[in-house]
Amino acid sequence: MTTDTKATETRTFEADVSRLLHMMVHSVYSDRDVFLRELISNAADACEKLRYESISRPELLGDDPKPRITIAADPDKKQLVVEDNGIGMSRDEMAEALGTIARSGTRAFMERIEAGKASEET
Repeated sequence: MTTDTKATETRTFEADVSRLLHMMVHSVYSDRDVFLRELISNAADACEKLRYESISRPELLGDDPKPRITIAADPDKKQLVVEDNGIGMSRDEMAEALGTIARSGTRAFMERIEAGKASEET
């Protein structure tokens, strides 16, 4: 098994995005089943993006043209690896998507949740 070494980039996002990510990590993604379904869904999206992009650019398919999602368990390391051969989001697409989520009503939703928690505590 080979490991690719990739440069790490740290980006500062708007406060709303940070709050959204915090909420996602501590609610949706704390449930392992939901987290795994989300990873598989993201992998399927990446495969679909490859299928779509390869219509006009068939060279993108390379030697692995069939969409593939692989799930492998490593009990010794207590890891589950989800891998696909699709196209993920670029850095710019990710930054744009995260910003869009924060401006699409999520802030108001988070504030309602926080207000609900505060009223339950009193």
